[in-house]
Order: sequence, then C-alpha cells, then structure tokens
Amino acid sequence: MVTKDEAKRYLCNAAPEQCFWVNNGPILKNLDELANALPEISDEAFHHHVNSEKNDFGKWVSEVIGDQKLANDLLNSKNKESVLKKIRNRLNSLKKKAG
Repeated sequence: MVTKDEAKRYLCNAAPEQCFWVNNGPILKNLDELANALPEISDEAFHHHVNSEKNDFGKWVSEVIGDQKLANDLLNSKNKESVLKKIRNRLNSLKKKAG
C-alpha cells in the first residue's frame, strides 16, 4: 500500500536530465504527461520503446519515478492500450491517496 508521501513523490516531475524522450516525439516529465502523450505516440514509436527485448516506459517508471508497482505492471504490458490503462488506473489511485 502506497503512503500519501509516496503518492505525492510518484506524481512529481522528474529532474530535467531524467525526463523521458519519446522516439520522434515529446519529452515527458511525469506520469500525467505520459498518460496524455501515449494516445498520440505513433505505433512505430511505441514499439521502439516497448518490444520483446525492452520496455522503456516500465524502466523509466521504476528507475526515475520510483513506482515499483506500476513499473512491474508495465513490464507485463506489450501494447499501447494495456500500458495506457495501467497508467491511468495507477494515476487515479495515486491522486486519491495524495489528496
């Protein structure tokens, strides 16, 4: 169970040098920006970041955002719809917890 402080931390912006650079797309600072950008990211760019060899979104959430639960959920997701649904569900939960 995530604490209020952890939820707030997971919702914060990443440091400028830790932002996520989408291949041929936007630069993302936080989970909200990731959730908002995903529908607009081309399938080609998505598959550049998520494929059988890697999941850059899950890795970024783990290493930069620090949310291990969401990171683990994302590592098991291989399509954009699944990734987006898991991020939106987690964001809703975090925002309620953070108050």
